Amino acid sequence: MMLLWSGLALAAAPAGPEQWTVTVDPLTVALGFVHVQVEHTLGERASIYVGPSLRLYDGLLGPSAHPYVGFGGEVGVRGFVWGKAPRGAWVMARGVLADVVAEGKGELGGYTSALVGFTGILGPGLVLSGGAGVSYFDYGPAYGIHGVLPALHTNIGWAF
Repeated sequence: MMLLWSGLALAAAPAGPEQWTVTVDPLTVALGFVHVQVEHTLGERASIYVGPSLRLYDGLLGPSAHPYVGFGGEVGVRGFVWGKAPRGAWVMARGVLADVVAEGKGELGGYTSALVGFTGILGPGLVLSGGAGVSYFDYGPAYGIHGVLPALHTNIGWAF
């Protein structure tokens, strides 16, 4: 009987704040990159995320004269300056490391970014997130992506 009562008490307890998010970035999908971010909070003011980073096609900017693909991983850390992780205003540093393959030959490539942004969690768990900043790319062969470029972050997903 005590076990039954304990189970009912746990079921009636209010749900705690979200500690995980799983999101995708529709902007980078449109540009030929696929990023899935699995984020976990590290207390109230920080979170870390990891996920695959794939460049599978040329995207909306048109076909490349020299196509290439990339297979790698991404890691990022967010510090929340307003709100409690994983929601609110944040600053973020991220890095991507990938095996970039062109013309049958692979080489190491990647990029790093610093961004500021905001994550909102609507309703029972819908995540919308956006941010902007700067990136440094060394991704792909000579005709790949190289140098300092703007960085954008647009994610949609679920929090739990």
